[in-house]
Amino acid sequence: MVLAAGGSPGGWTVLWVTAAMIGARTCAMAANRVIDRWIDARNPRTAGRHLPRGTLGVNELRGLAAGGAALMFVAAALLNPLCLTLAPLALVFLVGYSYTKRFTWASHWILGFTDGIAAAGGWIAVRGRFEPPALVLWFALTVWIAGFDIIYACQDVEVDRAQGLHSVPARFGIPAALAVARINHALTAVALAALGGMMALGVVYWLGWLVVVGLLIYEHSLVRPGDLSRLDMAFFNVNGYIAVLVLVAVVGGLWR
Repeated sequence: MVLAAGGSPGGWTVLWVTAAMIGARTCAMAANRVIDRWIDARNPRTAGRHLPRGTLGVNELRGLAAGGAALMFVAAALLNPLCLTLAPLALVFLVGYSYTKRFTWASHWILGFTDGIAAAGGWIAVRGRFEPPALVLWFALTVWIAGFDIIYACQDVEVDRAQGLHSVPARFGIPAALAVARINHALTAVALAALGGMMALGVVYWLGWLVVVGLLIYEHSLVRPGDLSRLDMAFFNVNGYIAVLVLVAVVGGLWR
């Protein structure tokens, strides 16, 4: 939104893009829990989630997913016609992603592509059309998220293989998976650099970009084929810092 507007996108846009994000994420996460409830029940790491434990019912989460989708559609309609036109396609990916690991190890990139829809959505909410910077940011999100999702999947290799589920670590092994994740995060750095050049962002952005590159390197230093003990730090903490830092860098880059 900030990039597309060249500054503040305005309160109306911020309100309804935020509502669309909340609806989309709620729909996707609730649907994922319903779709994967049997898989989660057989995985010691996820067996404590609400559906396997019976603390929430399937219909409750189905209703939550439907409510989230409805909110996303209302928000899209209040933004502009293109947002509303594309909302059903976004919904296909938001719900359909959860099925992909049943038949392809490319599911990590499908997840990244799905989350990357948010970048395109934020852009067209402001501009009402697709433009190259939105596609570059979409690509950056796709490979960034795929990279850390591959790292996260390393902890479930044996369970995935036993259940016939597909992932890069389960298919190629943990050492190869970590190498693929590093390649994806190198591409993330390249894409964010290309974005900075296309948008003529200032020095603050490039300082932020350098810190992001350093954090990506640090993330990969935390996990090794024989030691995944710091995986949660790499997956949750470091990527949370990166997300906030990129926003700060963009705002600062536009300001300067």
